[in-house]
Amino acid sequence: MERKIRVLVAKAGLDGHDRGAKVIASALRDAGMEVIYTGLRQTPEMIVEAAIQEDVDVIGISILSGAHMTVFPKIKRLMNDKGIDDVLLTGGGIIPDDDIAELDKLGVGRIFTPGTPTHEISAYIKDWCSVNQRY
Repeated sequence: MERKIRVLVAKAGLDGHDRGAKVIASALRDAGMEVIYTGLRQTPEMIVEAAIQEDVDVIGISILSGAHMTVFPKIKRLMNDKGIDDVLLTGGGIIPDDDIAELDKLGVGRIFTPGTPTHEISAYIKDWCSVNQRY
C-alpha cells in the first residue's frame, strides 16, 4: 500500500476565519492526502510540535491577519531548530507579492493567494513531495 502524503493545516495567531483552511483541507483529502487540521489560534510552537508528533511531510499555514512576516519566519526557524527542515512549509492568505518574495528567500515554499484553484495547491504539494522523496 502506498504511503499517503501527510499535511498539517494550521491557522496561526489570532486569525479567527477558517473557512478557507477547511476548504483546502477538504480538497487535499479529496486529492488523496492525509490531512491534520489543528484548528484556530495556534502558536508557531504548537504548529511545529504538532508537525513533529504527526510526522507530516507538509505544513500549510492559512493566514489572513497580516502577521505573515512574523508567523512564517518564526515557524521556519522552529522547524530548523527542531530538525524538520526537510518538511515543506507552504501556505496562503492575503499576502502581498513583495512579502511573498521575501518569504521565498527565507525558504518558505509557494504561497497561494485567494482564488487559487485547489487542484493547483494539491499538484504543487504532490510535485514537491515527489521531487524531495517524501513519499
